[in-house]
Amino acid sequence: MKKPTAFHRRKLLQSTVAMGLLAVPARGDDPPAAKADDVAGMDAVLATLYDVISGPKGRPRDWDRFRSLFVPSARLMVCLPSRDAPGKTALRVFSVDEFVSQGKMASERTAFFEREVARKVDRFGHIAQVFSTYEARSEEGEKGELIARGINSFQLFWDDSRWYVVTVLWDTEAPDRPVPPEYRRRP
Repeated sequence: MKKPTAFHRRKLLQSTVAMGLLAVPARGDDPPAAKADDVAGMDAVLATLYDVISGPKGRPRDWDRFRSLFVPSARLMVCLPSRDAPGKTALRVFSVDEFVSQGKMASERTAFFEREVARKVDRFGHIAQVFSTYEARSEEGEKGELIARGINSFQLFWDDSRWYVVTVLWDTEAPDRPVPPEYRRRP
């Protein structure tokens, strides 16, 4: 493969700008400042996310702490049965604020405790893909009823000082689709 010339790099940059793919920070959309301990590393970011969304019924969650983990344009996406096509799966996409709005309503009605039980990480440069196997229960710890199990797929960005969540995509196991063995245990 030939080494790109200055001309090729300039053309690539121009094309990227023209297509709107160049990252330009959105004004006014900056997330709240993160606590240093919450973003001290990849482990801390994921632990904070699980901690914030978990809690007893009626206990307000710290949604600004949640927002501080994400890039401004982040998305959270869940695989669900399609309403329009029986037997098919659809994707429900949330902005961080849409997810927070849904989370506020759900936490008023339902206790929810989600925890990571296994993780697989692939990293290159400034990006990481994390498959985080989760269990959601009605009470903290293993005593609560198992509500769901599945995999959260996190895409993370390293800006040379901390990790940010870019997307979360998750799917829940079903009787005909259990979490595979390689994602049920820690390496």
